[in-house]
Amino acid sequence: MKRLEITGENMVDINSNLLKNEIAQFLKKDPNDFTLDDIVKFIKKNDIKMLNLNHIGGDNKLKTLSFSIRDEKQIRQLLEWGERVDGSSLFSYIDPKNSDLYIIPKLKTVFINPFSPLPTLNILCSYFDDSGKELEIAPEYIVKKAHRELIKSTGVNLQVLGELEYYVIFDLQENNLFLDSSKKNYQQSKPFIKFEDMNNEILNILTSLGIKVKYGHSEVGSIILENEKIYEQYEIEFDLEPLEDMADHLVIGKWIVRNVAARYGVEVTFTPKIAVGYAGSGLHIHIAPIKNGMNILFNNKKLSKDAKRIIGGLIKLAPSITAFSNTNPTSYLRLVPNQEAPTTISWGEKNRLVLIRVPLGWRTTTHMSSIINKNVKKSNYDEQNQTIELRSPDGSANIHLLLAGIAVAAKFGLTNNDSLRLAEEKHVDINMFKKENKKLPKKFEHLPKSCYESAEKLKEHADIYQSDDIFNNRIISGLINQLKSFNDKNLNYELKKDKKKAEKYIKDFIHCG
Repeated sequence: MKRLEITGENMVDINSNLLKNEIAQFLKKDPNDFTLDDIVKFIKKNDIKMLNLNHIGGDNKLKTLSFSIRDEKQIRQLLEWGERVDGSSLFSYIDPKNSDLYIIPKLKTVFINPFSPLPTLNILCSYFDDSGKELEIAPEYIVKKAHRELIKSTGVNLQVLGELEYYVIFDLQENNLFLDSSKKNYQQSKPFIKFEDMNNEILNILTSLGIKVKYGHSEVGSIILENEKIYEQYEIEFDLEPLEDMADHLVIGKWIVRNVAARYGVEVTFTPKIAVGYAGSGLHIHIAPIKNGMNILFNNKKLSKDAKRIIGGLIKLAPSITAFSNTNPTSYLRLVPNQEAPTTISWGEKNRLVLIRVPLGWRTTTHMSSIINKNVKKSNYDEQNQTIELRSPDGSANIHLLLAGIAVAAKFGLTNNDSLRLAEEKHVDINMFKKENKKLPKKFEHLPKSCYESAEKLKEHADIYQSDDIFNNRIISGLINQLKSFNDKNLNYELKKDKKKAEKYIKDFIHCG
């Protein structure tokens, strides 16, 4: 892959505190401050040949409209006025008789295309309708509205990160050395895993675009099927960013994973379930609620009441959030016992079997580093990174609608008197692996077991999502109809009995999300 070389007096020293991508370094600006003149300057100075307007359709995949650059006038017109697209081909809820939409570039999102052989810039766009208003049913606008309403009502904004899991699919005959047993791949190293270098390249590209990445590793899944295909699982964990930015960056992340995999000559999949009896791929979402610049999850090293209220809100809406986070029938093959996925609506500290987990933090009074490193002096750990983790979402999720739903749940929890009671009732503080506690899950409500059940739960909670005009009836009804169209009310039960039928069915959703 050829990288565009950015040189000259405008480049920022590598040790500079200026964050973000190569364009930001060249301009010596934070992307939030980019102007139209800045981007024109970058294009001219670096002889950029192509400009791609990207937008995110109803299928949550990145769409591209490409322009060969002619002159400055053309560049300015595209950056300011965007272009027209056919909304009926992008969203199932738009009538083709009146489907023209505008896509308008968001200047802060511009980045150098890491895959194009020609010097190319990509820029994300927002949708506008024919009256010049932001498109109400566009997921990227819904997540913005949901976050704005949360901040307005509670003073809390959400920093969010996602754990993007995927499988690499390759031939056994071409990679048959150091084959290890299945289900033991967690943070495994070469040569027992084959695509560590590919995953590292993906991490490097994400970072070069200014997307904050925490880490990457191989995940537990390692599957060898009868067709001599090997499925090897990986995870990329992003780092905390504002809600709307994380929604965009997870979509771009999937685009990068697929493009890098294509260069390696292998397929990848984010499908929730790749084979019956093996771990599927999740998209765990972590949230850090911030108020007055401070993370509000803990108070004097104890979980705060506001944290419990947010957990209560997530518990209340968890069954219907699946309408955004688990969007095809294979999602519900993943949400089964003993498959690294939650099944009941419960929460607990450090417990990976529950729906909502409070991960281990650094609240210990012991300074561990100084125990093993004699020259390290004690310092205070930044508690801003403490999160709550929602473990039900998977790779089929409509990421923007999912994060909007989480914002609605957080607002419900923080403003509803019943949320603390819900949190107390659904708390798990014992080891669910113990024999004497096997019946414990029966005390808790189950997550939906099909798209049909998920649609019914969305219908039940519709008033909450539609309050403050965040989700309108058009999109709620459309999602309900879409989920019910799978006719999967009893499919989970049928596929559990027929492994071959299940694997054939799974293939239909191999490139979901």
